[in-house]
Amino acid sequence: MLTIYNTLSKTKETFKPLDGNKVRMYVCGMTVYDYCHLGHGRSMVAFDLVTRWLRKSGYELTYVRNITDIDDKIINRANENGESFDALTARMIDAMHEDERRLNILPPDQEPRATDHIAGMHAMIQTLIDKGYAYAPGNGDVYYRVGKFVGYGKLSRKKIEDLRIGARIEVDEAKQDPLDFVLWKGVKPGEPSWESPWGPGRPGWHIECSVMSTCCLGESFDIHGGGSDLEFPHHENEIAQSEAATGKQYANAWMHCGMIRINGEKMSKSLNNFFTIRDVLEKYHPEVVRYLLVASHYRSAINYSEDSLRDAKGALERFYHALRGLPRVAAKGGEEFVERFSVAMNDDFGTPEACAVLFDLVREINRLRESDVEAAAGLAGRLRELGDVLGVLQLEADDFLRAGAEGKVDAAEVEGLILARLQARADKNWAESDRIRDQLTAMGVVLEDGKGGTTWRLAD
Repeated sequence: MLTIYNTLSKTKETFKPLDGNKVRMYVCGMTVYDYCHLGHGRSMVAFDLVTRWLRKSGYELTYVRNITDIDDKIINRANENGESFDALTARMIDAMHEDERRLNILPPDQEPRATDHIAGMHAMIQTLIDKGYAYAPGNGDVYYRVGKFVGYGKLSRKKIEDLRIGARIEVDEAKQDPLDFVLWKGVKPGEPSWESPWGPGRPGWHIECSVMSTCCLGESFDIHGGGSDLEFPHHENEIAQSEAATGKQYANAWMHCGMIRINGEKMSKSLNNFFTIRDVLEKYHPEVVRYLLVASHYRSAINYSEDSLRDAKGALERFYHALRGLPRVAAKGGEEFVERFSVAMNDDFGTPEACAVLFDLVREINRLRESDVEAAAGLAGRLRELGDVLGVLQLEADDFLRAGAEGKVDAAEVEGLILARLQARADKNWAESDRIRDQLTAMGVVLEDGKGGTTWRLAD
């Protein structure tokens, strides 16, 4: 029985889809003005993990993750670059998809873009105006009337009275209340704009997700997700807009993943303390980065460091060493490991416990590999099967363990030296065998002699 921690109720709840076995999930995606940093990768991998487990559990999932392709940051960056906003976003979307593929992130079923849903935004804004939840002061802007929505603050547990303390209205705004937020922004010189009933302009950020989610998944759906930094005000405002417009509960469960932290601070572009995904992948294998992101519970913060990446690499090397040299066959045996893994994942996607099960499975594979290769191979298949839920362990063992060897050593030369060493050992020429091993060690090559022969990898 799957339980999910619901940010709305602040408790773990038994997951019950609204419509039989069908699950509808919306996740706030990227604002595509720059390359994705590792914090974005954390969110993408977290909900990829949720996607994999829901489908592994037999649910029929529709996964929607949007793209914000118009906002202040996009306009400013395009102006800095001397290019159109849509040329910038097209490049960044391509780069985002490349990063996803390298991190083995499955594409969402739908990936709506804000600029394709302008008409829907007009319709929802007009509904809010008609119901008294929004107003157009006549300057081209439209604002949401926060004080009218009785449930405002129910997600973040913030109180309107507390929020009003210190809040103020900027001189160029026509708000009735400093807490009111913009639904439609009147056009400014040099900015892209769309015609609307209130004059040319562009949408506010919050209305975009309310419209895209309900357009793709209906007025009520099962799961809404995103980073914990979006809980307030973005997700709070989404609830206020959507539920005021439809009169229905917006999302049944809210899931928020933890942040990547550098020296205790959230990784973000605004703090200029971020590493792009592609920066990190220049130094570390994509599977190492992915394992770092899935080994911690999705709700916990991850402290980014070279040590944490080395730990992730070491864990994967242990897994792949267990797989190495065993025939690739279908999973067989190890049902007790499957059961423990399922219990962990059904407890709010408990990946730390699930990874611990994989380490126990590795110990059993290593115990059996010398005495019962068939049984060990069946368990190795099981290890790959469970690893696939986490998006890892699908490579050939040697390909992972030798990753990065290209350009550092000549593989043909290494293989030749290994054959020469094997011949020296067969001839009982131990001095020559040791000399060759020393030569390989000096090249940064680690030899591993086993029952199936000698294999090699690069030293750390």
